[in-house]
Amino acid sequence: MTLHWQWLRFGQLGLGDLYDAIALRERVFVVEQNCPYQDADGLDRCAWHLLGRDTNGTLHAVLRVVDPGRKYVEPSIGRVVTAPEVRGTGAGRALMVQGLDRCAAAWPGQGIRISAQAHLQRFYASLGFEPVGAVYLEDDIAHLEMF
Repeated sequence: MTLHWQWLRFGQLGLGDLYDAIALRERVFVVEQNCPYQDADGLDRCAWHLLGRDTNGTLHAVLRVVDPGRKYVEPSIGRVVTAPEVRGTGAGRALMVQGLDRCAAAWPGQGIRISAQAHLQRFYASLGFEPVGAVYLEDDIAHLEMF
């Protein structure tokens, strides 16, 4: 499946974009993973948002890149999510590559820090991330800080 990528700052997101992104995040993180959590954490306002849509305009992938100094000293990629119907197609890897490229262009030479769900450690390691510290619980899901 080919996705069309669009980068937007929070203020550039249209109402439809914002609704679609929140709906996908809730669909996966809240409903599929059965994890009620506070999605509106204040960091969306200081982030780039990447939307991956199919040719019909359906949102299948989204992430955010939080500006350095907001969550961590470094830029941070988070809220990485793909719709269940595109998993296994390479959409998740393409999403992350886009995120890594944005960070390299916006903040050359800076590292990137993430808070990854621990079961995805191998996936993020394949993109160059290394664990930092021990596994911890975030919203009752095992996470691992990676750099």
